[in-house]
Amino acid sequence: MTDSFLTLQTAGEAVYTEKRSKFYAFAYPVECEEDVKQHVAALRKKFYDARHVCYAYALGHDGMQTRCNDDGEPSGSAGKPILGQIRSVGLTRVLVVVVRYFGGVKLGTGGLAVAYKTAAADALAAATQVERLVKEQLVVEVPYADADTAMRFVREGEGEITARDYTATSTLLTIEVRRSLLLPLRERLQKILSLRFVEAN
Repeated sequence: MTDSFLTLQTAGEAVYTEKRSKFYAFAYPVECEEDVKQHVAALRKKFYDARHVCYAYALGHDGMQTRCNDDGEPSGSAGKPILGQIRSVGLTRVLVVVVRYFGGVKLGTGGLAVAYKTAAADALAAATQVERLVKEQLVVEVPYADADTAMRFVREGEGEITARDYTATSTLLTIEVRRSLLLPLRERLQKILSLRFVEAN
């Protein structure tokens, strides 16, 4: 299982013209389908007179959650080429939308696919990429007497304490750690016999 992924830090835009048809392309970082809907709705509103608003996205750490939309273009001539560009640069949590204004000359299915692919590639090239870590969370409960040791183990295991809560007798620590370092950290914390792992909600 991978513990990092490539996504966009900033959005990118591009305009591509082919036989008088204009393709306005936009690449956005997105976290979920709701983000996708909001971006697509905003572009439909902005380009209300455009004939086609086609898009594709990849979500999740592994980019396996995908969708393409041809929005009235011949099947496979828009959404798939756009998704192909997202895949070719190895990105996830990304949405690419291409808005097309028809210029009066038909491009044919092959010509359309090339145009959508090129517009998507240009928008992605204009955006800034960033590598993000996949983090796991764990919660531990440890008596006050052993809390310092637990915190030291977390620091040395490259974990980050994101929250601390206190009960009458112990400290509750919420810890985030890179996925690949989760098991070694758990094993180390288990050496503190008084420590208890709490299931995170």
